Amino acid sequence: MPRAARIKSKSGIYHIIMRGINRQTLFEDEEDCAKFIQTLQKYKEICEYNEYTYWLMGNHLHLQ
Repeated sequence: MPRAARIKSKSGIYHIIMRGINRQTLFEDEEDCAKFIQTLQKYKEICEYNEYTYWLMGNHLHLQ
């Protein structure tokens, strides 16, 4: 059975969580974190979206 359709936020603000498969480590070191942040900034400029905060953990991350 498919999941219910996502409700569109009136504010346009979403909390996004990404996890590694089987809790696999996403960021091995500071270089991995820096590369992810660099990529995030690149696409923020291209796609013109607002980014309020991010949290990078070892095996997951949060974007808002």
